[in-house]
Amino acid sequence: MMNVSGALRAAVAAGLPRAEAQYLLQAVLGCKRSWLIAHDTDPLTAGQQQRFQDWLARRLDEVPLAYLVGDKEFFGLRLRVTPDTLVPRPDTEVLVHWALERLQGLTAPRVVDLGTGSGAIALALASQRPDAVIHMVDASPGALAVAQDNATRLGLAVQAHEGSWFEPLAGQAPFDLIVSNPPYVAGDDQHLQALRHEPRSALTPEGNGLADLGHLTQQAPHWLRPGGWLLLEHGWDQADAVASLLRERGFEEASLRHDLGGQPRASGGRWAG
Repeated sequence: MMNVSGALRAAVAAGLPRAEAQYLLQAVLGCKRSWLIAHDTDPLTAGQQQRFQDWLARRLDEVPLAYLVGDKEFFGLRLRVTPDTLVPRPDTEVLVHWALERLQGLTAPRVVDLGTGSGAIALALASQRPDAVIHMVDASPGALAVAQDNATRLGLAVQAHEGSWFEPLAGQAPFDLIVSNPPYVAGDDQHLQALRHEPRSALTPEGNGLADLGHLTQQAPHWLRPGGWLLLEHGWDQADAVASLLRERGFEEASLRHDLGGQPRASGGRWAG
């Protein structure tokens, strides 16, 4: 029977970084890192050993850790994630911070998160602005079900809509803020191979990666109040292209924010109306 330290040694020998091996074992055992250290000779049950070995094999096949353990922290919220959704990235938090800045001074602002996935952006905003009227949209029924489950579990009030971008919002009043982390990876980007376990349609619109960014930029003015903002996450090499899309559509105050690594990550503009 394998014990705690033996499981960690086996995982590291197989090529998994020790920190990841510890994280997986903590999830299997439902314990903290300090417990692992204090109980390194404790045996695993047959079931625990089997689960750890299964997860180890899948992780070595580059399955995201969040899919294995079933959740991911984002903006202080513990979100359930599944293969129907992208795994929320820390860099996307820059979009949330920017959105909160744009909402300052507004009472009961209307916000929509397009392509919400796990609900990360919408729920992060709802957690900070309980007075806001927040909508979230996704074309994937599976992803939207995950987002709704996260909202219910966290006790956050949001309105969910299934459909493509603005289509399910017909009849809604204009918004003060539209925010989105749309698919933007180019279809031939080599990094897609490393992301093959996440839903491809949520990563790339194919082509040069700008199709959905262009669609959102073109359509957003129909759904924004005068003075409302559109904020979009994009690739590090797409900032100039997105700035051009915003200016050509008539957005003012086109701006750029950088991610935690200093790379261009989000662009936005104000619709004067």
